[in-house]
Amino acid sequence: MKYRIGATLMAVAAISSVAAFSVPPVRTAAPFSRTSSPPILRGFPFVGRAPTTTHLHLAPELEHLTSSLPASDLPSLLTSFVDQGQNAAGIFFQASLLPYLAFIYFIGFRGNRTPELASFAWSFLLLFVLSTIPGGIISKGTYGVSLADCDWLHGGAEALLTATNLLLVYGLRQASTEPERTDDTLKPKLVAGGIAAAFAVSAVLGPTLLSAHTPFLFGIGNLPDALVYSLPWAAAHSDPVNSLSIPTWAIHYSSVIEYVFAMSLVWRYAEVTGNERWKGLTWGMLPLHASGVCACTYHFFYNPSDLQFLVTLQAFTTLLGNITLAYAAYRIAISNGWTLGELNPLPKSQTDPRGLVVEVNAAKPLLTYAAEESEFSLAIKLAGFTFLAAYVTKYGELGIDLPFTPNPVVASLMILTPPAIVGYNYYDKSKGGDGLTIPLPSFGGGDEDAPMLSMDDIKRYGAAGTLAYVLTELAFWAVAFPVASYALYNTSGHWPDVINDAGDRTTVLGFIFAGANVARLAVPLRLGAALALAPWVDENIINRGGKKEESE
Repeated sequence: MKYRIGATLMAVAAISSVAAFSVPPVRTAAPFSRTSSPPILRGFPFVGRAPTTTHLHLAPELEHLTSSLPASDLPSLLTSFVDQGQNAAGIFFQASLLPYLAFIYFIGFRGNRTPELASFAWSFLLLFVLSTIPGGIISKGTYGVSLADCDWLHGGAEALLTATNLLLVYGLRQASTEPERTDDTLKPKLVAGGIAAAFAVSAVLGPTLLSAHTPFLFGIGNLPDALVYSLPWAAAHSDPVNSLSIPTWAIHYSSVIEYVFAMSLVWRYAEVTGNERWKGLTWGMLPLHASGVCACTYHFFYNPSDLQFLVTLQAFTTLLGNITLAYAAYRIAISNGWTLGELNPLPKSQTDPRGLVVEVNAAKPLLTYAAEESEFSLAIKLAGFTFLAAYVTKYGELGIDLPFTPNPVVASLMILTPPAIVGYNYYDKSKGGDGLTIPLPSFGGGDEDAPMLSMDDIKRYGAAGTLAYVLTELAFWAVAFPVASYALYNTSGHWPDVINDAGDRTTVLGFIFAGANVARLAVPLRLGAALALAPWVDENIINRGGKKEESE
């Protein structure tokens, strides 16, 4: 485990070093109507936070004064973002690092049987945490804005958190359902490393090629400005320059969804290992879920200085969450034979009974369970919910006044509600209940009392079932284009010219993509339609020739 942490810190040092040569002279960002807000990223979001009194643009006389400073005074400009000693958020953040390192140590104890990929994911989070340092330097030193208002850097850093949560989910699920595959961890680690390398490259090249508000991934998926302005509900408000792009919103929502799913896998891992103390780790993760909700709420209101208390609240929940994680991991390790003697770096006796207890615990087989649905099904659900939430948030909030008139009471309710629902779910489960059950579409599986349709039901009809399913899919695509074209006509006043107009082509494809994701959530309905159609296909298409021969 110590080698894994060391490797992570070495990678962080490499990423951080790019700030030494990737910060060109300060460039003034586009005019912005709001004061700056600190970068708010989940996990450990406060590295790279500008002082709360700093504005996005200095007054002209101050800009002149800054430009006349000697080189020896310029570091104060570049390092001002880490000046956290004078506010509570900085104190909470600094204090949160030590308990998280303790958590990594205890959760990686060999007697716990922690999945290797999950343990790697928790260590990989350190890379996300410290990668915000060069991001903060670049956003502040190059553009004069906070990291939260520099979308391409913000989304790039947040992608590391998403990679962390995906690794965590994948590792826990694989160990719980297919432990024989847990040795295949190299590819996921390489993918995560590639994301980190991509962020490092962008941090080096981006400041000379991109502006402060260049969207993450160049805003792929964003609706054209002309279409946004034509939306009937968006007439009252225009999209602020510091609003999150669709890719950045998608990254945020996917992180929150993945983390909640990881909490459920940790809860179930108590049954897999036969150690109920793993359920305590789920409770320990709850404050960090609240921290993530703080981030999304802050961005929902476009990072206003009026809601600065959210910054302190997220820092506090980060500290609280890391403490509860460390304590929960300590309880798990203690139950599996950890003692103070484990801190002794000297080689241990091969006959020490305490060491034998640990080895016995580590060798116990896992009580696995059958996966209720495929990884593909889960990926489709995640993508569907993620992009649906991203589009609804980014473009739906333009039709209401709330995001443009920050309200601390409403913001507090938005933050408290999701963790309260998640917490009640596990409270009910701990009392022997089933928790909050929300029926979600599935590709098959589930319990016997609630059977779901699957492709196996289609295959029972042979060629007729397969052809019926193909026909239902073709029906969707046959309807999708006219519907998307009509939607464009209603919002822009003209029919799409998909051959000559790239904007129309992109918009129509965007509508179809969004519709396809929503349709994927209704898979049982589509399968049911195929099953209903299968007898007719069998009678009128597959066996039509055979019936004619019989009649003759």
